[in-house]
Amino acid sequence: MSNERETEGTPERVVVVGAGLAAVRTAEELRRAGYEGDVVLVGDETHLPYDRPPLSKEVLRGDRDDTTLRPSEFFDENRIELQLGAAARSVDTAARILTLTDGTQLGYDELVVATGLRPRRIPGLPDLSGVHVLRSLEDSRALREAIVPGARALVVGAGFIGCEVAASLRARGVEVVLVEPQPTPLASVLGTEVGALVTRLHTAEGVDVRAGVGLSEIRGDERVTSAVLGDGSEIDVDLVVLGIGSIPATEWLEGSGVEVDNGVVCDGTGRTSTPHVWAVGDVASWQVPAGGRRRIEHWTNAGEQASVLAKTLMGLESGAAAQVPYFWSDQYDIKIQGLGAVTAGDTVHVVRDDGRKFLAYYERDGRLVGAVGGGLPALVMKSRAKIAAGTPIDELLAAAA
Repeated sequence: MSNERETEGTPERVVVVGAGLAAVRTAEELRRAGYEGDVVLVGDETHLPYDRPPLSKEVLRGDRDDTTLRPSEFFDENRIELQLGAAARSVDTAARILTLTDGTQLGYDELVVATGLRPRRIPGLPDLSGVHVLRSLEDSRALREAIVPGARALVVGAGFIGCEVAASLRARGVEVVLVEPQPTPLASVLGTEVGALVTRLHTAEGVDVRAGVGLSEIRGDERVTSAVLGDGSEIDVDLVVLGIGSIPATEWLEGSGVEVDNGVVCDGTGRTSTPHVWAVGDVASWQVPAGGRRRIEHWTNAGEQASVLAKTLMGLESGAAAQVPYFWSDQYDIKIQGLGAVTAGDTVHVVRDDGRKFLAYYERDGRLVGAVGGGLPALVMKSRAKIAAGTPIDELLAAAA
């Protein structure tokens, strides 16, 4: 992929496709960098741009309903045009024209792809009521309305969303079975050692955690009444929530010439393979300093990438996105926090565990590359500098002994 770009002066119009956190932050950062041209945000929903992390927590529990990122006055005052209610259908990158699903065509000088993710589906499942996914505000509200105390729910997939949904359902008095094909919840992202600690947390709260098994079939007449798992067991259910992960929303880029490989392929500032097209947030696979590219599906990453992209687009010195990614997940009374680009293949050292709260260090090639803790925010955050410095793990283990 070439990083060369045509020099045409300051663009007159920037169109941002997407209306989530990454899109809003990009528009904000463009204005903060002094951009005076037109900024247009395109979103498929009719809501004002809103925050998604609360959907599986506060919104689902009924503690909160409005997660709007900025009031309408903010967009007016900052001259950010909202084009809502229609998704991107295609883009002609030669003519620089974006076409929406309602037929609207928008010309652009620079295009920023911030379309995020869409939930995975399980092919072949019958279309029964009571089966939910959780990605949009409507999804969360629909599931919330379906909750009654004592209901029986099956949550399929124990990633962050699945675990958060299970915790929120338990808080609403729902009986929960949580199934995960991996050996433990969160095994694919945090490894089995920390996954076992997360399992313990859910089990203590009354969740029936079944690892190493998936969903084979759902049954019912118009409405789901039971589910058959991969081990042949059948359970009675009133609700099924599918949380089996998400994939980048890039279908509309087919035929555009923009390189896509598990997300939009970018350099370290958001440039894509096609001139005048950028990408940011969950949908973007950015070049990382250690080599290679990766998508980072964390809330804080969206803002950090947006700042770098906006400054680069304006021809300003941008620096680089944060070298130590940060993420968190609220489950029951425990905030699980992580620093670093941890992987399931890292060597994990659990250095603190009181039966509920914990701290784990992640080692790669003899050095600290990440830390994940549950209920121990100060200890997690203190590890940031050590991760950035690549501190030898032996030093840290000796200090923790």
